[in-house]
Amino acid sequence: MRKILRFLKKALPLQLKARRHGRDLALVKDCTAHINGKDILAFIVLRNEAVRLPYFFDYYRHLGVGHFLIIDNGSDDGLLEVIGAAADCSVWHTQASYKAAKFGVHWLNFLLRKYGTGHWCLTVDPDEFLVYPYSDSRNLRELTHYLEQEGKPSLFTLMLDMYSDTAIEQATYQAGQDPLAICPWFDGTGYYQDKRPHYGEWWIRGGVRRRAFFADQPEHSPALNKTVLVHWRWYYAYIASTHIVWPNRLNNPHFADTLAPTGCLLHFKYLSLLREKAEEEVHRQEHYAGSFEYQRYLAGLDAQAYLWTSASVRFQDWRQCVDLGLMTTGRWF
Repeated sequence: MRKILRFLKKALPLQLKARRHGRDLALVKDCTAHINGKDILAFIVLRNEAVRLPYFFDYYRHLGVGHFLIIDNGSDDGLLEVIGAAADCSVWHTQASYKAAKFGVHWLNFLLRKYGTGHWCLTVDPDEFLVYPYSDSRNLRELTHYLEQEGKPSLFTLMLDMYSDTAIEQATYQAGQDPLAICPWFDGTGYYQDKRPHYGEWWIRGGVRRRAFFADQPEHSPALNKTVLVHWRWYYAYIASTHIVWPNRLNNPHFADTLAPTGCLLHFKYLSLLREKAEEEVHRQEHYAGSFEYQRYLAGLDAQAYLWTSASVRFQDWRQCVDLGLMTTGRWF
């Protein structure tokens, strides 16, 4: 009985907050009738990211995503025109505060409960691309089938910040391009982890963000651990972006007695698009800690940040990530 009470004490407030902030969302493109019971669903919160979407959709459709559920936080860059008549996309619009919605978490939890319950759900940003063991030959349905057989309801990922061998503002991106063709480099070492007691998550920092933008305050460099793929149940909830999910067990990368498959999330923030984005977010003050992270990016851009070094590693494939110790195959072969 006590266990049930503790569970309800945690679950109900999270669901009530999600329900309250769910009222912010207006459904402007409803294709949810096309969702079937076995679809893998992708959930995205975005603002003015239309240029990234053509390749993003192609990438995840190829991996087997069946439907995209998109929360548009006040875009004015022609999002709906880019999506067009696609029957696998549904869009909600809101002008409400991203910060007040716990940086979009409450909006996501609302849609995840309503539409994601019973589905494998992928929650990513438009500049994030999931790579996992055998992702060049096996789709997400094959991955999630294996995870289900193993009794693993989530996939842990390490976010790899990708960059070019030129200055950031010279890394020009055009709609439809594979961002890996522009930013194929990452830091192969320099990642640090510690286990947090409250939610049991592994908190990982490091990579180029710590090296180039937070060298003087490494303890404030952004988290790189993300649990983006989850077999959703009604009472699950994200707590801090996709860095922490509740219940605690979903944050565990592995089983207690053996390794599980993990993935990498290729992250393409450091394109020429960054300056406009950073200036907007510093002005809006809608991100964590007064958009402190974006202030750091602007300072780096003003100093003509050049992220590549002789120690940088050029991305090849998922096998390279395994060899570098950045992901594992577990018992999947």
